[in-house]
Parts: sequence; C-alpha cells; structure tokens
Amino acid sequence: MATQLSTLLAACAFALAAAAASAPANAASTTEKHPKAEDVLKAQAKARAKKSGKAAAAAGAAGAAAAAAVAADPLDVAEPDITDTITTEYDCELGNKITIYTNEKDDAHIALRWKQRLHRLKRIGTTTGALRFENTHYGLVWIGIPTKGILLDSKQNRQLANECKNAQQAATVAAVVPEVKKS
Repeated sequence: MATQLSTLLAACAFALAAAAASAPANAASTTEKHPKAEDVLKAQAKARAKKSGKAAAAAGAAGAAAAAAVAADPLDVAEPDITDTITTEYDCELGNKITIYTNEKDDAHIALRWKQRLHRLKRIGTTTGALRFENTHYGLVWIGIPTKGILLDSKQNRQLANECKNAQQAATVAAVVPEVKKS
C-alpha cells in the first residue's frame, strides 16, 4: 500500500511539474493580440461609451423634465383664494394650530394655513380611505383620518404637527373618556 501511495504521489508531482512548465507558454500565447481583434475591441468600447453617454443624457433630460413638471404648477406656489370656503380649525400637540379651508365646488384641493402662511394642497387618492393632500413644491402632506390629522414635511422626512383635532374630534374623544372621580 505504501508503494502505491508513493507511486501516486510521484505521478501527481510529475503532472504538476508538466503543468507549471506549460503555463508560461500558454500565458505568452494569450497576451499576443491579433490586429483585427484589437480593432473590434476598440469599436465595441466606443459603442459602449456612446450608448452610456446617450443613456446619461436621456436620464438627465428625464430628471429635468420631472423637476420642471413638479415646479410647473404655479398654483402650488401661489397663495390660494379662500373666499367662499368652509373653515375648520385644528388644535395640535405642542400648541400648534392649523386651519383648513375647503370649497364645496372643488373637493380635489384644500387650502391649509400653517405658521401664518397659506398653502394649496392637492388631493392624492388612497386605498385606506384616509384623506391625503400634498403640495410637492413645499413638501407638505396633510393626512386626515376620522380621529385626528397629521401634517408632514416630505422634503425633510419629519412630522410638523401631530394629534391635530378639530372641535368635533375633540368632543368625541372627551365623550369616550370617562371622568375620574376624586375621593
């Protein structure tokens, strides 16, 4: 058994030596380039560069068009007209106040007063039934659910006002919470 093992090891050593001796010859043959192959590789590289340049230009144009579309709506920037509107006052956490102006003729938009400034927000459809209004220029998002409203800043990814309740929502909460008797 020992002789078989030594014979096997000798055969492996011989095979490794033969492979090592032929490796430089193979490496030399792979570094040699054919003139037509070089031309083909250069043409392919040019085509890739041209294609990626067109893709980058198209992406840049698409990004500019999207930015222009967002900023193109002058009504998002202009102060909304609040004549003939229904006013709803909201008291929020930390003493914040929000006023929402709705128009019976236009249920696709609201005007929202936040920090002494009026903003026009457009209705965004939801699958949950919540009322969602957005102004993409300023990044404001108003979400109204039956128990409260929330004002978000989508540009800075933070809440501006939470637990915003109008008089009707506050009365509902007060009716649900039982009074605590003092002993």
